[in-house]
Amino acid sequence: MDPLDNAVWHTLLGDLSHLAEHAPADAPLATRFDPAVSVFGAVGDEPDDESWRAMADLVGPGGTTVVFRSDPVEPRGWSTVARLDGWQMLGDEVDGDGLDGLVRLTPADVPDMLALIARTEPGPFEARTIETGLYLGVRHEGRLVAMAGQRLRCAGWVEISAVCTDLDHRGQGLARRVVAAVVGAIRDEGARPFLQVAVGNDPALALYESMGFETSRPVSGLVLEAPVP
Repeated sequence: MDPLDNAVWHTLLGDLSHLAEHAPADAPLATRFDPAVSVFGAVGDEPDDESWRAMADLVGPGGTTVVFRSDPVEPRGWSTVARLDGWQMLGDEVDGDGLDGLVRLTPADVPDMLALIARTEPGPFEARTIETGLYLGVRHEGRLVAMAGQRLRCAGWVEISAVCTDLDHRGQGLARRVVAAVVGAIRDEGARPFLQVAVGNDPALALYESMGFETSRPVSGLVLEAPVP
């Protein structure tokens, strides 16, 4: 598999391993983010029953994880609570921009970030998600009204995530501005940008296409519940 087909796995065994929990710890068959960082977990490119038993050890009986990859399949004995289908888009042709006029967000900004996430619902975001990379925002009269940042990292690619704008500030180009700045920061470190957009989110898809992002492959997230003995 291409690493981007199973980006969470390659991220958590690579650049963001310090934010991961593995099972077994010394030779991982399954991995997940520390739950305070993200809801995502992963198994290898060719998982078997032993891999899913390792994941069950991580989440515990009846526990959940979100597995996001290009070929998700419900494992034996697990239950699918929800499914989200999307598109992965690559940004090799997207123009980057600088950070002028944007706020570099820090842990002190997390309460405002979580409030913006709750108002706009761009996807999972936890109290320590900010530890996955650079996050940039726009403030208006002190209120955080737009942001975007970096999440997954694998094989020279860095994911742009948590792109959101308050309803009252849409139509002003803020999402385009913060995404372009994150693209610029990714390029500055010698990496390549990608992102993922939900099927049906036509405004976001149109924005990304207008910026030069190109659709690469379908990806899906399964919210999986572990078996209870």
